[in-house]
Amino acid sequence: MARVMPTTGAKGTAIMEEPLTEHLLSELLRSSDPACFAVERLADPPTLSAYLNELLNQKGLVRSKVVAAAGVNPTFGYQIFTGARRASRDVLLQLGFALGCDLRQMNRLLQAGGANGLYCKGRRDAIIIFGIDRGQSIAQVNESLYNLGEATIG
Repeated sequence: MARVMPTTGAKGTAIMEEPLTEHLLSELLRSSDPACFAVERLADPPTLSAYLNELLNQKGLVRSKVVAAAGVNPTFGYQIFTGARRASRDVLLQLGFALGCDLRQMNRLLQAGGANGLYCKGRRDAIIIFGIDRGQSIAQVNESLYNLGEATIG
């Protein structure tokens, strides 16, 4: 069985890390019934609203400041956080940068928002991944994207 290791987030709250894909694959292949595996091991992914609010809590951030830092219209940002509106992939990236997401969190955010995750074989995505890994701001990533002839975020 894959181990899920607790870690500590902001304000000392326990956060459960996801099991590695390789471990889940191994469990699936050893399972006698895929339906049992799915019921026991695969939880429904969080909604975008739930995941955004989870990230806010984990990082001890305030929604209004994150929306402002992302450069998103405040009303639209509020609607995204409450689940009333959907966001484009670029708006999700903007929010992810404003939340200080690492690569795993950014990809979960994109997935929760119904967008494709970052893919290192895509030129634009590779530049974004590099920036996330190096802790760059969205402005720094946008500068790299612009300099390399790719569309900027937002």
